Amino acid sequence: MRVAVGSENPVKIAAVQSTFEKVWPGVEVVGAAVPSGVSNMPVGDDVCITGARNRAEAARERLDANFGVGLEGGVHEDRAGLLLMGWVVIVDRDGREGVGGTARLPLPEGLAEQVRNGRELGPLMDELLGEENIKQKGGAVGALTAGLVPRSETFAVAVAYALAPFVAAEFYDSELLPLAHLPLAP
Repeated sequence: MRVAVGSENPVKIAAVQSTFEKVWPGVEVVGAAVPSGVSNMPVGDDVCITGARNRAEAARERLDANFGVGLEGGVHEDRAGLLLMGWVVIVDRDGREGVGGTARLPLPEGLAEQVRNGRELGPLMDELLGEENIKQKGGAVGALTAGLVPRSETFAVAVAYALAPFVAAEFYDSELLPLAHLPLAP
């Protein structure tokens, strides 16, 4: 089985590899540089999901893989502030799709203000930490949690969520699980 990841970022590839291997040991996971079709600093759930879907479809098609996986990190404005988050979309050859999201982490106000003013978070974090390409390492989430939650783990959970319709199809296929006869909650 071959899985195409819509990115050459080793953190994203590792997240997909570690999750898919739990279901399909020996799976081949390959990254491909494909366009997301969204900005480098996606804002909002819809934009991130669109970018992830575009990456998943393009990678699956380009590498003629069984599955395509798109991972898109971004931010979402909420009453809690500007939240760091990400989305994963998985597509298969038959057009079936799974979607999963990461947990959300409020950005410190100083960083949030910079992002609201048009700065991309990755380069901003590089500058702040004096590092290069943090998004291919622990990511902003790793830095902001002092290493407690590295970016690869954040995305690995979202990959698992997006795999749900494929690994637990009996719950997602309405023909297999007719729930219409169950009483509605009061």
